[in-house]
Amino acid sequence: MDISTLFSVKGKVVLVTGGAKGIGRMISEGFVANGAKVYISSRDAKSCESAAAELTAMGPGTAHAIPADFYKLADCQNLVAELKKRESKLHVLVNNSGSNWGESYDSYPDAAWTRVLTLNLHRVFTITQLCTPLLEVGAVGGDAEKGVVGDPGRVIHIGSIDGIRVPAMETFAYSASKAGLHHLSEVLANHLGKRNITSNSIACGPFESKMMAATLKKFKPMIEGSIPLQRIGTPQDVAGTCLFLASRAGAYVNGATITVDGGYVIGAKL
Repeated sequence: MDISTLFSVKGKVVLVTGGAKGIGRMISEGFVANGAKVYISSRDAKSCESAAAELTAMGPGTAHAIPADFYKLADCQNLVAELKKRESKLHVLVNNSGSNWGESYDSYPDAAWTRVLTLNLHRVFTITQLCTPLLEVGAVGGDAEKGVVGDPGRVIHIGSIDGIRVPAMETFAYSASKAGLHHLSEVLANHLGKRNITSNSIACGPFESKMMAATLKKFKPMIEGSIPLQRIGTPQDVAGTCLFLASRAGAYVNGATITVDGGYVIGAKL
C-alpha cells in the first residue's frame, strides 16, 4: 500500500504518440519525471527531438524521439520496427495523437472525415495492433492460487468529453471520432484483457494545447464559468491520471472511460 510502489512507473518503457506537444507533452513529462523511459512519436521530427532533449535534461527518466507520420501505414510499421530494435518489450502505450476540423455544417467537407477519423480512430487501432506483441512481452502474469497479482500491459487512449456530450462547436468528425475511440477502447479491453493488457480511455476536458488555443483565447472565461471547478486542466491532472492507470494502483481498471474535465460534462444547466 506504500504510495512509492503503488503508483510507481519507474523503469517502465512507454510510447506516447503526439508526445511532443500539448496534452501529449504533459503526459510524457509525467512519466519521465517518475523514472520511466519514454518514446515520443509524431510527424514533427524537430519537435520530437527538442521535447526528448528537454525532458531527458529534466529527468530522472529519459525521453527518446522516433518521428512518424501516422497517416501513412508504412510510417506506423516503421515506428514499431524501430522500437523493437531498441526495446525487447513495452509496458505502456498512450494513444494521444489526434486532429480536429471545425467548419459549418453546410460546407463541412468529405476530406475532414477521412483526415480526422484516420488519425483519431483508425490509427489508434493500427498502432495498438502493431504494439501488442511488445506489450505482451512487457506484461507480467500473476498467480491466483498464490495470491500474486501480475502487472498487465497498459494501453491508454486520450479521448475527449466531446465524445460524450454534444459540443457547441461544429466539429462533427472530431466528436464522432472520440465517441468511437471510447467504444473502441472498451472493445480492445475485452479482447486484450485476455492477453494480460488493459485498455482504458481518458475523456479530457479543456486543457492548454494547440488544438484548444483559439477556442480558449476567445471563450476561456465562459468555459471556466461552465466548469464546476472553475478552471481548465493542468499538466498534473492528465499526467496523474495516466500514472494511475499505468501503475499498480490502476492494474485492475480495464474498459473504463475516465472524465478529466473538472465536472464539465455533469455541470447543471437551465
